[in-house]
Amino acid sequence: MIIPAARAAPYEVCSRASEGVEPLCDNARPDGGSPLKQQNHPFEYAAQQSVSSEEAAGYLESAIEMARRAGEVILPHFRNDPAVENKHQDGGYDPVTVADRAAEVTIRAIIAERYPQHGIFGEEQGFQPGNGLTWVVDPIDGTRAFMTGMLHWGVLIALFDGVEPVLGVMHQPFTDEFWVGTNDAADYRRGVRSRQLSVRSVASVADAVMGSTGPQFFATPNAQTAFNALREEVRFTRFGGDCYIYAGLAMGQLDLVVEAGLNAYDIQALMPIIRGAGGIVTTWDGGDASMGGQIIAAGDAEVHRAAMAILERAR
Repeated sequence: MIIPAARAAPYEVCSRASEGVEPLCDNARPDGGSPLKQQNHPFEYAAQQSVSSEEAAGYLESAIEMARRAGEVILPHFRNDPAVENKHQDGGYDPVTVADRAAEVTIRAIIAERYPQHGIFGEEQGFQPGNGLTWVVDPIDGTRAFMTGMLHWGVLIALFDGVEPVLGVMHQPFTDEFWVGTNDAADYRRGVRSRQLSVRSVASVADAVMGSTGPQFFATPNAQTAFNALREEVRFTRFGGDCYIYAGLAMGQLDLVVEAGLNAYDIQALMPIIRGAGGIVTTWDGGDASMGGQIIAAGDAEVHRAAMAILERAR
């Protein structure tokens, strides 16, 4: 597969944009120490690696187990006053807890044992190159919710083949929920129960319910203007939720998710879930969403196109 030129730009680890602060791009040291730049090994698009259906099934089961094991590490810290640090050194606020770091260590240890040839790209410890297949990990997506005792957070794990994520798992340990997707299919699991995920269709943008983590993450005036223009057109907007709003879209509970300042580890695990449920996830200009940035997800193709047109006109 030929990779479009627009996909070729290197990707560095970036703290998500916060109010008035552009994303801060740094890689964390493997030992958990101070962040270091890794200019020689950016996380980026590469030659697509072949993954057979049999291999994919095995990788998916491993991802589910990794997420569950990470959840077991996280839960003792939930609603138990976990230690919190601010990853921003020069203004802004990007929190990380001891649970985030411990969960990523757990996931990395499993990958190193089972798939030592694979790469790993995690929010807390950065990018470790491998053979072209890369596990993309956000140990706790929604750290602000986690540290305030709320439920809208989850463990995110994807497997990236160099061009796109081929599978994704989202796990909420406290509620014992899993969202699992492979681009072609997706399901929701809780305990022994499981059901297929399916997005819903709506007649127009005016009928759509939109979700977004928060208006403060639209860090530039153009992004704020575009988002506000779309917000005026939809039925209503629900703020808050991080990964949960994407899960809600895949379940047919929302119709649009629009965000900015995302990283690859914020979105990759959610892409196969949304696509497997019949939805669409792209950048605002319709490009591939794997490297994050300005993201729009929708359950209905026509609503997706109409929403992108509104964003484009307003910028």
